[in-house]
Amino acid sequence: MRNTDLNQHQTSTGALLNCSAFSTQEERSFINGLHFHFLSSVLPRKLADLKMESVANLIAQNRKAALCLAGTSVALLGLGLGYRYMRKQKKLTRVGVVSQLLLHPMKSGKAVPVEAAECLRMGLKCGELEDRHWLVITEDGQMVTGRQQPRLVLVSMTCEGGQLCLKGPDMEELRVPLHQPSNPVYKCRIFSSDTEGRDCGDKVSDWFNRYFGGDKSYRLVHFEPHLKARRPAEKEPAFPKDDKVAYPDAAPIMLMSEASVQDIGSRLDRDLSVYQFRPSIVVSDCAAFTEDTWDNVQIGQVEMKRVIGCGRCIFTTVDPETGVFSRKEPLDTLRTYRLTDPTQKTAPILGQYYTVKKTGILHVGDPVYKVSY
Repeated sequence: MRNTDLNQHQTSTGALLNCSAFSTQEERSFINGLHFHFLSSVLPRKLADLKMESVANLIAQNRKAALCLAGTSVALLGLGLGYRYMRKQKKLTRVGVVSQLLLHPMKSGKAVPVEAAECLRMGLKCGELEDRHWLVITEDGQMVTGRQQPRLVLVSMTCEGGQLCLKGPDMEELRVPLHQPSNPVYKCRIFSSDTEGRDCGDKVSDWFNRYFGGDKSYRLVHFEPHLKARRPAEKEPAFPKDDKVAYPDAAPIMLMSEASVQDIGSRLDRDLSVYQFRPSIVVSDCAAFTEDTWDNVQIGQVEMKRVIGCGRCIFTTVDPETGVFSRKEPLDTLRTYRLTDPTQKTAPILGQYYTVKKTGILHVGDPVYKVSY
């Protein structure tokens, strides 16, 4: 019943009470009784009918929205249950312990052992030193490594108080400002890839010229975040397309086990140093070459994914303690039993290249976990 109908009923009832036709007290009492019955019984039922009618109209008008809401709720519930029961369950298996963290700030330069390091998408970082972010080049931008200048492995680089410090055998210590933004940027070439680096200045160039000797001129360049980086996927499609590196051969991280190096040494009947193979992360408490099977690794909060094995070249025959280039061992011995990747032809595998999926801090002594799903 509409509000106007109710008003009409109330007006009509009032009119009956005032009607002169009902003049006796008995008649008026009867009419008052009817009015009371209407107000106490009939009117509430009419109001209830009105409310139900309004609710029905509301539901009818919004039926489509209600159905959509119900459907969405059911879909979300189904997705939630599906994710819960179908997602891959992560399983961690302890496979070793981090025994060494090694930064190589300058490509082919001396390793810097650290107790802790940031593990970033482009490699290890400790303070101002970042792994393989400095590069020696010729005047025309071609890279210079231990393959061309084996004594480069004896040059150490550190950073103290905003200054870059270089040390080498029979050379004076050289200190220059770490950042020299007014210096020119050089176009550089690493293997078949183009990159860039900011020149570290004439004093550094003169230092390397005297250290190496000869008629060639050398310069040291530093990679900065806004400069052109290299993409490993351009050389090896197995790497993620968005991965970037500064000056390493292939990947931001190279991991190997102490046991693998000891296995090679046992075949040569002499001790070998992991420094000869230039890894980023060294793992102990595991069997030789088991790192070949660690497709996914977690160390602390850091998560990494194995991409390919590290194919070894003649650079492994440079002694990291003397800078002497033998050109034979341990490479010849590695070739007798570590040609495990046909795609890398005559390059024996030692150590594994990883891409960083989740960054974080690494510490010597951290347990290493193999991740399976």
